[in-house]
Amino acid sequence: MIDETLIASLGLDMSEADKLVRDALGGEEDGMDQLMGEVSDLNSGSLIKGKVIGFAGDDVVIEVGLKSEGLVPKEEFAGTDLKVGDTVHVLLESMESESGLVLLSKRKADRQINWQRIIDTTKEGDTVEGTVMRKIKGGLLVDIGVPVFLPASQVDIRRPGDVTDYIGRKVRAQILKIDIERKNIVISRRKLIEEERDAAKSRLLENVKEGDIVTGTVKNIADFGAFVDLGGIDGLLHITDMSWGRINHPSEMLKVEQKVEVKILNIDRDREKIALGLKQKEASPWEEIEKKYPVGSRISGEVVNIMSYGAFIRLEDGIEGLVHISEMSWTRRVNHPSEVVEPGQPVDVVVLDIDKNKQEISLGMKQTEVNPWELVSDRYPPGTVIEGEVRNLANYGAFVEIEPGIDGLLHISDMSWTKKVTHPNEVVKKGDNIQCVVLEVDQEKQRISLGIKQLTEDPWLHAIPDAYHPGMVVRGTVTKITNFGVFVELEEELEGLLHISELADHKVENPQDVVKAGEEIDVKILRVDTSDRKIGLSLKRAQWGDASGAEDEPKDNDGTRGPGPGPVRGGMDQHGSMGTDKIQF
Repeated sequence: MIDETLIASLGLDMSEADKLVRDALGGEEDGMDQLMGEVSDLNSGSLIKGKVIGFAGDDVVIEVGLKSEGLVPKEEFAGTDLKVGDTVHVLLESMESESGLVLLSKRKADRQINWQRIIDTTKEGDTVEGTVMRKIKGGLLVDIGVPVFLPASQVDIRRPGDVTDYIGRKVRAQILKIDIERKNIVISRRKLIEEERDAAKSRLLENVKEGDIVTGTVKNIADFGAFVDLGGIDGLLHITDMSWGRINHPSEMLKVEQKVEVKILNIDRDREKIALGLKQKEASPWEEIEKKYPVGSRISGEVVNIMSYGAFIRLEDGIEGLVHISEMSWTRRVNHPSEVVEPGQPVDVVVLDIDKNKQEISLGMKQTEVNPWELVSDRYPPGTVIEGEVRNLANYGAFVEIEPGIDGLLHISDMSWTKKVTHPNEVVKKGDNIQCVVLEVDQEKQRISLGIKQLTEDPWLHAIPDAYHPGMVVRGTVTKITNFGVFVELEEELEGLLHISELADHKVENPQDVVKAGEEIDVKILRVDTSDRKIGLSLKRAQWGDASGAEDEPKDNDGTRGPGPGPVRGGMDQHGSMGTDKIQF
């Protein structure tokens, strides 16, 4: 029996409704009874056909041949141009609801139909396409006609950080597993991508060659470069191959998913690796570098980087040169380039050398100024007496500033004619203003040698030989005792050697058996050697009162005549010179 409430909602009377039903059943008198007989064995969950007989608000009225009609929400027919008389497949959910109507579902019917279609037409390993519906535990739900499961680990080759980014997107995937009993299907987008990439990789490696220009997509950016998907294989675009100029990070030029045209630099087919270049698409600015910047030319640039050993100067995009720390100043001792330049500072430089193969340019800043050392030889010829400040002390001498930036070295051997100087602080102190004589100027090595002792005459030329003669008996103090003899100070800074053979008239094994350090003794001068700057002495001859002079002077322990081996202690400088405060120079 047709539901009267439904008829009223459709605006029909009973006769019109009865005719509509009979028309839907083919006009047979006994059609209703026949259809009822056909559907009398239907149960909930059965898939049946129905006919659209009208619309009621947001619902579609469907006649399925039962004693009452069913309502299906219009939204289940979304995308369908539905009209009265259309035949549709619906799922019987219940024979009769509380309202007396049959419960039908178009959506569930479609799923059941689609499930059967998929079972009949596809198998594991086939490729399907669908729309990502929503996120569920462990992955995504994808509609390929029926909802299927896409695990998060199978979404992409690299597991995405947030799978919700895929919701609403159409995806292609491969069927991994079909469970007919549970009506469950698992798909993998990752497996499909991997297989497609392997196939594309093989095609790419077969067809491309070094030097080709290809287009790819930036997939990942690291500190050392970017990985570009060429369609099946990722090539590495190293940061040094991105630009002829200086870049600090690849992100300054590229971003992920950016399309980029690159040049293939190298292909390792065995390892399936491809090296890419971006800057190589353009001519290298180094090709005619010698013509642009000939050696000796003066040019302007900008400081772009400072290292402990020098500063890098940008001459143009892709061209940088190095000013070594030693090329920054003729006279100034530069400890770090930051004392002279700073990043971004414009500077004038001179091209010193070009290595085109290594793409290196050596630059100089000091060469833009006159070299003061070229004038030093004229200003300070040997023999010139100068006055300057002691700027620094070293073990071997003192550095004296002659003029700003120009220092000379006063070596310890040139500090005294007679005193043995072991450290320059025995004669001068840092900050002292002293007079010196210019001894030598080496313009090439940029060195000036200075001397103090040369301000006075060498006492060994006249003063010492005039004051001390062979045969004289003088009093001195024992300063040092050695195994070959005794050093005796005749006066301050002047010593003579008393050889062991001249201690006594008998053989002496140990000099300390005869004399003691600090003891005053009378000794006889045997020899005054001005060339070797030595004075030979005798104790036994002074006691004997022998006035024979140097006729019987002792032999040194090396078998030669003289006061003994080695330099004379105390009064000797590095040249073996001695002296005395008592001698007037």
